[in-house]
Amino acid sequence: MKKNYVRLEGNVGFTPRVTPLESGATVMRLSIATNDRFKNRAGELVDETVWHNIIAWEGNGMPDFHQIHTGTPLTVIGKLKPVQYTTKAGIEKMTYEIVASQILFTAEHKEAVLPEEVAVTEETPIPSNK
Repeated sequence: MKKNYVRLEGNVGFTPRVTPLESGATVMRLSIATNDRFKNRAGELVDETVWHNIIAWEGNGMPDFHQIHTGTPLTVIGKLKPVQYTTKAGIEKMTYEIVASQILFTAEHKEAVLPEEVAVTEETPIPSNK
């Protein structure tokens, strides 16, 4: 069975929006930037930054949301969720966000545990407990 699993390591792009809800739950929205470096067809090194929208609910696997600020290095573990919306011009669009199940400060990211359902391949980094 295939699983919807995402693991990102990057830096927070803007001060997260932490919102307490009437139900008593607290939700945080933030973005993190990931960076990749690759060679293009001309053999030149290219740096690419991709921004990811994250939504997290306070609870298990989450740090104190108020300790996360612009530039904070994080590891985010969660799943990809499609989000449809309509622009002011009436055009329907789709984007994706990561629904976080665990957020760790980068210094702690080696403590993250892979869910049992995730198939481990040679390309899957396996966290150590050091």
